[in-house]
Amino acid sequence: MTGRERILAMLDGKPTDSLPFMPMTMMFACDRSGAPYRDYATQYELLVKGQIRTAQEFDFDYVNSMSDPAGEAADCGAPVKFFPDQPPALDEANALLTDKRKLGGLKIPDPYTGTRMANRLKAVGLYRQRVGKEKLIEGWIEGPAAQAADLRGINTLMLDFYDDQPFVTDLFEFVLELELTFAKAQVAEGAELIGVGDAAASLVGPKIYQDFVWPYEKRMMDGLRALGARTRLHICGNTRPILGLMGQLGCDVVDLDSLATLAEGRAAMGPNQVLLGNIDPVHVLRNGTPEEVYAGVAECHR
Repeated sequence: MTGRERILAMLDGKPTDSLPFMPMTMMFACDRSGAPYRDYATQYELLVKGQIRTAQEFDFDYVNSMSDPAGEAADCGAPVKFFPDQPPALDEANALLTDKRKLGGLKIPDPYTGTRMANRLKAVGLYRQRVGKEKLIEGWIEGPAAQAADLRGINTLMLDFYDDQPFVTDLFEFVLELELTFAKAQVAEGAELIGVGDAAASLVGPKIYQDFVWPYEKRMMDGLRALGARTRLHICGNTRPILGLMGQLGCDVVDLDSLATLAEGRAAMGPNQVLLGNIDPVHVLRNGTPEEVYAGVAECHR
């Protein structure tokens, strides 16, 4: 089986010759491109080079188009800090929506004419040319909580959940349209799976997650499926209080960070949810011996 065939078979509940192998790599892949990370994140040819080289060297089943979470916000006009050898970051102190009244005049940027979103679209198109028959191509968008935090500032957003809930709803509506517009363009360029990164969702607590974040994640996943895309949810951090709700989103793949055990995820989400994870990325994968890495993966499988 090709990597693409292996992943799609797993998602369809069909037999595979081995477990699909889909590690998320950013700086690791950049090292193999030979470029500074700033260039890797902003020049699609270098991202594609690093991802393909890594996928071939380690026999990954897919390639990923994500380099950092600041792409969509940057094209909306948010200030972004760039660094030579680490991912770009939002300038929280000068967040685009520091004055929340600006939301009313904010427009959805055209993914093809912006700078950073267009770069990702070109990466997806180049993947389709080079490895589209062999590796599954994953596009990427930000989830409702993550993108809202990128535009508003994460600390301010956390207060908004209590101080101005109608504003949060309006902001999430904007984010939903923004991300589905971007996803549609990525699918058109060749992405078959769309990953949704919503790291901020692990910070809000189960009540706010259920009342505010989950309904928009659900609409986002439903919208992605309507585009013909497979869906992957990636929430960094401790998601143990919200595992059951995550399992109700209908995602093709749910990632689990090492802070939430696979056993708890399986118990909360049932036997049919495809789970991806969750070897400890530092203590085991980065700092462990080959034997410890093997044992860690085997324990995840068990």
